[in-house]
Amino acid sequence: MDKEENILGKEKIGKLMLKFSIPAIISMLVNSLYNIVDQIFIGHGVGYLGNGATNVVFPLVILGLAFSLMIGDGTSAYLSLKLGEKKEKEAAKGVANGVMISTIVSLFLAISTFIFLPQLLNIFGCTDNLREYALAYGYIIVLGLPFAIIGTSLNGIIRADGSPKYAMTSMVSGAVLNIILDPIFIFVFKMGVKGAAIATVISQILTFVLNILYIRKFKSINLTKDIIKFDVKVIGKLASLGVSSFITEISFVILMSVQNNLFGKYGEISKYGSEIPITVFGIVMKISQILNSIIIGLAIGAQPIIGYNYGAQKFDRVKQTLKNVLFSSVMVSTFALILFQTIPDKLILIFGSGDANYMEFACLSFRIYLLFSICNGVQIPSGVFFQAIGKSVKSAGVSLSRQILFLIPAFIILGKAFGVVGMLYSGPVADGLAFIVTSTLLIFEVKNLSRTKIKSQTLVDDTSTDNKLESNFVITVSREFGSGGRYVGRLIADKLGIKLYDKDLIIKLAEKTGLSEEYIENNEQKRDSLALLNNGYYSGLNNADDLFIEESEIIKDIASKESCVIIGRCSDFILKDNDNVLRVFISSSVEDKINRAIDIYGFDKKNAEKEIKKIDKLRSNHYKYYTGNDWSDASNYDICMNSDLYGVEKTADIICNLVLEKVNKKKNEIK
Repeated sequence: MDKEENILGKEKIGKLMLKFSIPAIISMLVNSLYNIVDQIFIGHGVGYLGNGATNVVFPLVILGLAFSLMIGDGTSAYLSLKLGEKKEKEAAKGVANGVMISTIVSLFLAISTFIFLPQLLNIFGCTDNLREYALAYGYIIVLGLPFAIIGTSLNGIIRADGSPKYAMTSMVSGAVLNIILDPIFIFVFKMGVKGAAIATVISQILTFVLNILYIRKFKSINLTKDIIKFDVKVIGKLASLGVSSFITEISFVILMSVQNNLFGKYGEISKYGSEIPITVFGIVMKISQILNSIIIGLAIGAQPIIGYNYGAQKFDRVKQTLKNVLFSSVMVSTFALILFQTIPDKLILIFGSGDANYMEFACLSFRIYLLFSICNGVQIPSGVFFQAIGKSVKSAGVSLSRQILFLIPAFIILGKAFGVVGMLYSGPVADGLAFIVTSTLLIFEVKNLSRTKIKSQTLVDDTSTDNKLESNFVITVSREFGSGGRYVGRLIADKLGIKLYDKDLIIKLAEKTGLSEEYIENNEQKRDSLALLNNGYYSGLNNADDLFIEESEIIKDIASKESCVIIGRCSDFILKDNDNVLRVFISSSVEDKINRAIDIYGFDKKNAEKEIKKIDKLRSNHYKYYTGNDWSDASNYDICMNSDLYGVEKTADIICNLVLEKVNKKKNEIK
């Protein structure tokens, strides 16, 4: 076990959280600054209509961010996975394709949005009074999309290459330059919203240039000319790895479009008019994002500590870490709530002033919409907690519940019933409902930690080792659940006198990672349909990715040293470049699988078929995610057999004969 793993399991939790959280908080705040600085200077230099214009353009910015994060996070995860597999050339190919596709996507998005900008602004809730400012600001921002998308995509890749300080420096440099240039273009050159947009684009170009210069400095890969070729399969893999980030950002685009349109609609029939609610609410959202950035940073810092200690069954440390992050987050959100309730007029004045209606609606927005913002101190850390322990369904539920399940319906219902002020009450309603859901799930999970703390009963695979093979040879056995595939593998191992690796791999993986055997057994070879939403708050490898990388190393090491049978775990793919491997897939009829599930695993007949379909789906998702291939595709294997045809004994005999023939043939070729 390396030093970092020892630290996560032994170092004081407070010290660990400081180490991991501070960089994350800084990174999140820098991202928030990009979204806020323009509005501060525009508010003072142009007025609230200028700020309203930036709010209706902002969904377009988030749309660009969605694509850049999908490509950047996907490429960085691909890079880490391939480096973990010791496949530097494939890792380099992934980076090359990531850079190329980000260039193409960014240019296409810039051209299409430039052409259709007026129509897009209508979708995002632009009013007639905001249109002139929005078009002036938007056309320039659109021209900067290629620099923003490519620069942001590269940022994630650079972090994955082991240079997080460089990635942070390029981001901070752009943010600082934006702060410097905004007042120059707005106040000195009197360029208004155009000046703010130009300052933003120049800042994005700086980050872009710094990150482009890094390409020649990659530590882990070498981007040669022969690597730089389009590979549709690789691009598809990058997209699948980064789709969680894309979905998260797109949900914000949808939310902002709905809220802008509804605030414009109901504001028009109120004393505030359409523009004041759109402008003020956009500012309130961005100020609250500062609060969320700090909380997300704290949660991100706690994630590796929780994930490691949960896997290692050090549940006291898991609870202490969760307690620390919840306490810290609630303190931050409580302080913010006091500010929102006591000095909302001072907060809104940071972004410029307006008439009496403007100030009145601003105070109402802070005091009503953010009334239960203290709940963020529980909801956000809880989402990351579930993510860290591999509970993707709960993580996705917590992450999406407020924004999609509660907030948008609340906007629609309360807006229709009570107008523009009613829409403000959607905030505490959504926060309160999300808090109830989150707290219930969290309390149940924490209570369950004590019940989970049991000694793993994983058994060593007891097979004979009277090796009948004269050379090193490996048989990989993939199988449908209930097909008898594992028993076929055991029979092959017994008949050939070689080792069977199934449960033993769990033991080896536990020894290597420090994670418990029970945790590994519950999380390996399984990927549910909501796992793609499991990176909603942060990017990088999740626990399953780490397990796959470590397990791949173990499988390769075993295959290089001894003859054996390996059950599942994408071993056919991991060893696809090895000549001394026979890849087997075992299937069976539904009826036979149900009977085996009842007889061997103790399922009742009613639930057996459902459980078989569920487990096979999880295995299929896992295989597709890590290999890019279909699990049941016969072309992945050397031999596919239905165990019903001959029975498991005869099936094992047939495979053994094939192995012996292949070994003897290779022996004769050598002679």
